[in-house]
Amino acid sequence: MNRGRNSRTVTSKSAAPGSPFREGLVIAHLGQGLAVEGSPGDIILCHTRRRLGFATVGDRVLWEPSEGNLGRVMEILPRRNVLNRPGHNETIRPVAANLDRVFVVVAAEPEPDWLLVDQYLAACERRDLRAAIIFNKVDLLPSQAVGEGLLADYHGIGYDSFLVSVRTGERLSELRKELIGQCSMLVGQSGVGKSSLTNALLPDKQLQTRTLSEKTSLGRHTTTTATLYHLPDGGDLIDSPGVSVFGLAEMSIRDLASGFREFRPWIPRCRFNDCRHINDKGCAVREAAETGALPYARYERYLKLIEKLPPSQRP
Repeated sequence: MNRGRNSRTVTSKSAAPGSPFREGLVIAHLGQGLAVEGSPGDIILCHTRRRLGFATVGDRVLWEPSEGNLGRVMEILPRRNVLNRPGHNETIRPVAANLDRVFVVVAAEPEPDWLLVDQYLAACERRDLRAAIIFNKVDLLPSQAVGEGLLADYHGIGYDSFLVSVRTGERLSELRKELIGQCSMLVGQSGVGKSSLTNALLPDKQLQTRTLSEKTSLGRHTTTTATLYHLPDGGDLIDSPGVSVFGLAEMSIRDLASGFREFRPWIPRCRFNDCRHINDKGCAVREAAETGALPYARYERYLKLIEKLPPSQRP
């Protein structure tokens, strides 16, 4: 199903005929407000009604006009999915909603943080959200085969990957085709080239940013935590620079284990239903990793991610 610029996701609830409310798409956070797009290019700055909860980029909402060419968001329409991050005072804040795919970006330099990659992938699996890996700066590798080798474990468990170079343009056209007709987001560690990749995929990003500023009457200096851009060939790309912490806040050990997709066939074979897959007796997952039936490096990173879970979630 095309969920890009020229298609609006069908929801179970929308503005009824004759209703004063209008349906829109949240495309940015601007200070305490939201930039809501009613139709392509028709953007209005909205505040939210009290006790509404946290709306986020990618949300479909119902809003109504208010004084001073502003709007007010009255309702958040049902989400297909949402990615969250820890907020202040142990709250949970949404990062983005209604995504079709998350692309985890690594690079030849800096050295890939595979623990962070596995954290992202487990979070996506937890939400039934498709994920893929982009390996950037492949021009710095001795050969393409080296990059393929580094991704071999992920290929073996069914993750797609794209080996690209923003500097040379290698395989960017293949990646652009993958983004058509869907809402995507790039995530990854600092220095892997997410900004350069976003700029390469969005040649009119500065124009869209300027239009957003003009339509909302806010300066470009306004802090924006996430922005949804329309891709030139169709589809949307959410640029959210501060998403390195999403994933583990709501996950238990059982959720985390299920987030490692290659564990799933082995989990029912464990002796105990509450097996944590650490040193538990009769753990089929651990035995499979030790015998090479599962990627042992991924199993080791699973153990490290358990240590990152809040204490209340890893009894």
